Amino acid sequence: MAQFTVRNLEEDVKQRLKKRAIRHGTSLEDEVRQILRNAVKDEGRAKAGLGSRISARFAGGGLPSDLPELHGEAARPADFDA
Repeated sequence: MAQFTVRNLEEDVKQRLKKRAIRHGTSLEDEVRQILRNAVKDEGRAKAGLGSRISARFAGGGLPSDLPELHGEAARPADFDA
């Protein structure tokens, strides 16, 4: 396994990391390892496009049935003069 040293880390950051480790029941080193793993876990994966993400968010939603007044009718432009 690799090792590296982080120099010039602010004391308040170190203290917050220690508190976070205590909350999660881990050591400071384990906590930092987990943070680093999470930071790079999605690197290199292709991200879904905006349309795909929107579609996934609303999948399963919508109307329970077709609107009867529109069922089977062809699309037509709006008429704002009527």
